[in-house]
Amino acid sequence: METDFALKNLAPSWDHPFGTDWMGRDMLLRTLAGLSTSVLVGLLAAGVSSVIALVLGAAAALGGKKVDAAVTWLIDLMMGVPHIVLLILISFALGKGFWGVTIGVAVTHWPSLARVVRAEILQCKESTFVAAARKLGQSPARIAVKHMLPYVLPQFLVGLILLFPHAILHEAAITFLGFGLPPEQPAIGVILSESMGYLSAGMWWLAVFPGLALIATVLLFDVAGSNLRKLVDPHSSQE
Repeated sequence: METDFALKNLAPSWDHPFGTDWMGRDMLLRTLAGLSTSVLVGLLAAGVSSVIALVLGAAAALGGKKVDAAVTWLIDLMMGVPHIVLLILISFALGKGFWGVTIGVAVTHWPSLARVVRAEILQCKESTFVAAARKLGQSPARIAVKHMLPYVLPQFLVGLILLFPHAILHEAAITFLGFGLPPEQPAIGVILSESMGYLSAGMWWLAVFPGLALIATVLLFDVAGSNLRKLVDPHSSQE
């Protein structure tokens, strides 16, 4: 946030690896601050969204035909609406800002994971070891904790990690469009949005380095989720 107009519009150098902007602010520090904000939004939103997915997925699998039909209809409805449109509407209705974006991302990113959780619980419910546990007289609560939870947990963790890149990208996207974090807050979406007016003047570093940093962060989470999926998938865990 610190400005120094004597250092404005400097190209990348050893003193300022990402250059400086039109107010003399160091772009490396602003990019790191923006990434920390995006990661925080991603962590909160993905955590809340994964809990919603777990609750609704478990309810659909264990709550009977009517509950399953209602949850399935809600999942189809949410997946039928473009993420970015619904996210903008929710964020704008909540006054934008940090919490508007976080809540918007949280309530729009659970359907895919909920569908996975539902399928995993249904598959576990019909398995032979659960049937044997029922015949041995174990209670539904004990079966859920001892058998279903360990069965579903690996896929749930993979889905949780893979929610991060989606949450981060959507936060940056709606902030770039002006429906997210406020302009005075250092965020990747704000930095990219402001840099658009200076690209024609040759200040390419204002957009290139923050954009590459955002891509690198998203790819890092994506690779982590993909590697974790290989570890927990019994068909590829020995590769």
